[in-house]
Amino acid sequence: MLPHVYRVTKYDPADRDERGHYVGGEDSMSDHGPVEAAYLAALAAFAHDTGVERLDIREPEVAGLANFGLEAPVDGYGLAGLFPPDLSGYHDGAQVPVTVGLELVRAMLRDNGAWCRLEVEDRFFVHVGYDQYVYVGSVVPCERAQALARELGLFPERIDASPYEPETESGEQRLADDDFWAAVSLKISREGALLLQECYVGNASRWHRLTCADIDRVRARLTPRARLTVWPDLSTDLEAVVAAFPEDGLVELLWQDPAGHITSRIGDEEQFAELVALLVHARAAAVIPLTVDDRHPLFAAVLPDTDGVLRARWRTEPTSSE
Repeated sequence: MLPHVYRVTKYDPADRDERGHYVGGEDSMSDHGPVEAAYLAALAAFAHDTGVERLDIREPEVAGLANFGLEAPVDGYGLAGLFPPDLSGYHDGAQVPVTVGLELVRAMLRDNGAWCRLEVEDRFFVHVGYDQYVYVGSVVPCERAQALARELGLFPERIDASPYEPETESGEQRLADDDFWAAVSLKISREGALLLQECYVGNASRWHRLTCADIDRVRARLTPRARLTVWPDLSTDLEAVVAAFPEDGLVELLWQDPAGHITSRIGDEEQFAELVALLVHARAAAVIPLTVDDRHPLFAAVLPDTDGVLRARWRTEPTSSE
């Protein structure tokens, strides 16, 4: 925990009731204008005072089935121009210049659909919360940045800790090391092929089909610090796949088109008919439940950094291989 933590907002502390709730007239949405610019200028000053030039992206997310922001998400989640359309480079541990970090803050202030923590380990962090609440932590008091924030009409308040400090998730941290890949390879030699889910963002993933011929190629292209889950192969018996849909609940449908590309779509019982219709030209498919109690992958692990150290905070649930 850093020694100097501040809540930086546009909300005057004098406009809070006895329970600490803001009762003033400031809108809780971004003005996409001078107030938003004031937030970014103040955060740039906090980074400058701390001597920070680059920031680590931690636990990135994009909008999924539910959106909790006040503004509707936009195409590209506000990341267009910052990262490629496939979001490569937007992953846990990716380093970006402060200028890019500020654009990520802008996207979060606007509820564009992307969210992440921005940190420099043991030195600095920026966390964006609901309703334009921003939290900054530093190893130094950042007195110049505090003064600038006040000049810009913002209110930096000293607090004990950010409510967005990372918490330890349930589950274990299993390392995707050589032993993990050896076990996956052995299973492939017995089964012929498996499916690999690469969760490179908190709630987004890519799917790969693993065979003995291409497991090394797929492994070399995985996103740093991704969560990995391994599943049985797709089935060519499409009637059996359709019969595997549950009566209700969320599922993820995977299907392989004639060109060999694997696509996925999530839906609930109200969308099952639409999902089934997607299989009209499929070569193979599978249905995977999304509820924790019903998910039973073969293997699960988290990719370490290139030095073999596991720094991602993602956790995994026990699997049938254990």
